[in-house]
Amino acid sequence: MADVSDHQARSSRRTRQGDAVLNVVLGSDNFRSAQDIHAELRASGETVGLTTVYRHLALLTDEGRLDALQTADGEVVYRRCHSESHHHHVVCRRCGRGAEVELPDLERWAEATALALGYTDVTHTVEIFGLCADCRD
Repeated sequence: MADVSDHQARSSRRTRQGDAVLNVVLGSDNFRSAQDIHAELRASGETVGLTTVYRHLALLTDEGRLDALQTADGEVVYRRCHSESHHHHVVCRRCGRGAEVELPDLERWAEATALALGYTDVTHTVEIFGLCADCRD
């Protein structure tokens, strides 16, 4: 069984493929799927497998460098994380453009509702989807 320091060393180890995945994500402000990222890497000549892309996206998300969210159709998409604090997103269903938003009223409501029902150590996930101004026409 590996100890925590072994896991941290592996997750923070930089590789050429990991850097390539990160660079593709950093090159866009839109949420993108692992398949889209993989296709861009392959088109640019990178020899990287889809499983490797998923692994690096998971590591980067765990490190807090990427935001990941699940779309309405169940696909997980990724984007550069702009904020270190807890936040939510408003995301375009068509192009993947996203905006980070802080919702203090929602935070208070979630905490109060859970506490009223006897829950502690509360977490939540809220994402808002719609069409951005460029895509709605």
